Amino acid sequence: MKKSKVAILVGGDSEERVISEMSASTVFQNMDLSVFDPRLIDIQGNDWKDVATGAQIDKNDFSLILDSAHWRPDVIFCAIHGSPLENGQLQGYFDTLKIPYTCCDGFTSALTMNKYATKKLLHSLDLPLAEDLLFQHASRPDDAVVPLMVEKLGLPMFIKPNKHGSSFGVTKVKTAGEVMQAINYAFEFDDEVLCEQYISGREFGNGVYQYLGKTVALPPTEIIPKTDFFDYAAKYEGASTEVTPADLSTTQTTKIQQTAMQIYDRLHLSGFVRIDFILHEDQFYLLEVNTVPGLSPASIVPQQANAAGFTLTEFFRLVIEEAMAATEAM
Repeated sequence: MKKSKVAILVGGDSEERVISEMSASTVFQNMDLSVFDPRLIDIQGNDWKDVATGAQIDKNDFSLILDSAHWRPDVIFCAIHGSPLENGQLQGYFDTLKIPYTCCDGFTSALTMNKYATKKLLHSLDLPLAEDLLFQHASRPDDAVVPLMVEKLGLPMFIKPNKHGSSFGVTKVKTAGEVMQAINYAFEFDDEVLCEQYISGREFGNGVYQYLGKTVALPPTEIIPKTDFFDYAAKYEGASTEVTPADLSTTQTTKIQQTAMQIYDRLHLSGFVRIDFILHEDQFYLLEVNTVPGLSPASIVPQQANAAGFTLTEFFRLVIEEAMAATEAM
């Protein structure tokens, strides 16, 4: 049987590059080598290369020359968090080359990377959402706006980059005196800053994927950070406890899964994603949509795939085959 060539994209240009390296390594180590011929392809700026050999990618057709042989992927496995993949910059290029990929298309990826725009679109679903304010670098606020922010959002509040991953630049602000420092910090990562009302409660993540064209929810996970919130240390340095499947009633489990699938379908997502919520007074408040969720051994989606009865090898094979089938059906 001819093996499908899989390019596992790794790296990227954002601070989340280190997370991408962990995710891509997990994917590579769990490839079904009886079915796939995988290669790690590092993307950084204009330097695109095969990790194992250093061979440069020919950007005319996204191919390599390996031992005098032409290698061109049949499918792209998306493992870059942040720019230039999770924000949608690369997908049009792959569309032009007619190479299928395991994540959302360029428009949808750009939309979901923009937390503010995503929330505004989801208002039509009548979901519980935290109050928010958006500031742009061109009209960045000064101290005079702080009392108005506190009046609308209360304290504590979260201040974060709007079009960036959730691992960097995020501050949980507890006093008015910390607001401007947190805004300036968030502007180091993005030209837009989102300020959100703090919603107290339990935090959950729910993976969703497609199988045979149908939307399927994985078992939800409760995230119990040992830090003040689910920051980088909690996600990737063991400073949190994750419970999968989450300790929820049958009704609550059904509710979070149905809400996650509803969001998946409303945003026209594809591949596998993770959607995060806060449970407050029996309502699941949307936190964010992650269209290229972490896949390191400590990450949530791998835990959920295992809880659903998949090995990672089986789950990654399903994801790749679904991406290829979806393209063939078009």
